[in-house]
Amino acid sequence: MSAVLATGAESAQVLIVEDDAKIADMLANYLQMQGFAPFICTDGLEAVSWVRTHAPAVLLLDLMLPGLDGLGVCRAVRAFSAVPIIMVTARVDEIDRLLGLDIGADDYICKPFSPREVVARIKSLLRRTHGVLAAHNPGLGFDVREMAQQIEWCGQALPLTPIEFRLLRLFLSRPGQVYARAHLLDCLHEDFRETSDRAIDSHIKNLRRKLEQAGTGKHTITSVYGVGYRYEKPG
Repeated sequence: MSAVLATGAESAQVLIVEDDAKIADMLANYLQMQGFAPFICTDGLEAVSWVRTHAPAVLLLDLMLPGLDGLGVCRAVRAFSAVPIIMVTARVDEIDRLLGLDIGADDYICKPFSPREVVARIKSLLRRTHGVLAAHNPGLGFDVREMAQQIEWCGQALPLTPIEFRLLRLFLSRPGQVYARAHLLDCLHEDFRETSDRAIDSHIKNLRRKLEQAGTGKHTITSVYGVGYRYEKPG
């Protein structure tokens, strides 16, 4: 069965991968009422192809699927996309839960569940990854992993401190945007103990060094005289 558009394309797209038509329709209707653009896929292999083509904001992924099960879909998707993935399963033993998260899922929901809980989990994931998905386009080579608090470059985890992780995540979210030192400190307030906005300079210096050591090439964080910093991706 092909993916089905349930509402306008301007809303955040949520791909529902579920072979139970009643559950899929129930979720799609509720998500539509909450302002999302739900699509439905009933086959695992089809879902992988759909994610590659359409890049949804969230993937709601059932564990038991025809063609390719949910764990297989998760592995396949993680090879080319960092889209937030919520696993949905009726198998509640801890091994399945941990396995699902270990292969790249961001969250899980156990059946039976309420549509309200699903929407709450989706909104929570979108808040955590706001502005990031546009940044880790696979073509750029970066993969931001929120749950692990890591950023990978071409499959290798960068050795970032928590502050450096937040800085790079912010820069990647909006390439080309200039951030003042004061703004960067405001965004990272919980992790900064320094009072001077010049403290950001040392963190940027360390972050640049680690990016260079990782061989990120033309991906650079540049200084904007008298203002702050911006991330520049290759043209």
